Amino acid sequence: MEGITLRDLEPGDAGWVAQRHAELYWRDEGYDIAFEALVLGLLARFIETRGPQDRAWIAVDAGGSRQGCVFTAREAPGDARLRMFLVEPAWRGTGLAQHLLDSLIAHARATGAERVVLWTHESHRAAGRVYARNGFALLDETPVEAFGRPTREQNWALIL
Repeated sequence: MEGITLRDLEPGDAGWVAQRHAELYWRDEGYDIAFEALVLGLLARFIETRGPQDRAWIAVDAGGSRQGCVFTAREAPGDARLRMFLVEPAWRGTGLAQHLLDSLIAHARATGAERVVLWTHESHRAAGRVYARNGFALLDETPVEAFGRPTREQNWALIL
């Protein structure tokens, strides 16, 4: 994608990932600080237990600013779990989300995953459209109270 470089996780990136998730989900979804705690826990676990099939992509623009991210971790044999997928508002609709997702799916295939799985909330409708457009199937949906808001948890999967 022109104007964007995808690179691996570097020092300072984890703090940015947690901060932007917290700020954007507070602004857009009304999520409370518990969501930031969830992201911080996921990041810590990723960094501490990262295996050879786990991967992070940080999207950086020509000026060196972070514009998006996505992570994958092999939590179960055959399953590549998509985590912490975010695109900065100014880059939404530019194809960056698709570029990040394509990179993750290609990596999952190349490392022998049988499927890509993810957990999200129905309020992330734009992300849901991206997943559906790429062949992910919605497996289940459960009403919950999460991060101070009523929502519906969703589990999606893409068979590779």
